[in-house]
Amino acid sequence: MSEFRLDELSASNIVAANSLTLKPGQEQFIAPVSYSVAGAFINPSTSWSRVVLDAEDRVVGFIMGNFDPESRHEEFRSCIWRINVEADQQSRGVGRFAVLSLAEEARSRGFKRVTVIWEPGDDGPGAFFTRVGFKTVGETEYGETIGAMEL
Repeated sequence: MSEFRLDELSASNIVAANSLTLKPGQEQFIAPVSYSVAGAFINPSTSWSRVVLDAEDRVVGFIMGNFDPESRHEEFRSCIWRINVEADQQSRGVGRFAVLSLAEEARSRGFKRVTVIWEPGDDGPGAFFTRVGFKTVGETEYGETIGAMEL
């Protein structure tokens, strides 16, 4: 049994999700959860937002995905938009649990891969995404890395 579980982002957990802290240097790579909440209202039919709860029901992470098989951009059809893990909970499996949960949701919807886009940098998420199974498949026009995980 996992020590983590997912719950839908809701009025009862949004404040905790928006209060997640990051390690120094990470803020430049991650937008606040409140940006994701706005995105969920713009695209409610394709947006998938979840908090990660620990065994004591504390919010320790947040992940937002997008599932839109009709997107004209392949990298946005089944993707991670945001992932945040509480600073003191990093390296405990929270992020891996969130990513693998999103991958399972993608698989259940018939997708064959999940993508993610990140900004390269020493304190950025690139090493994490590589460790959980993403491979670099391209670059955006802005120099961001596009990663893909085959399901």
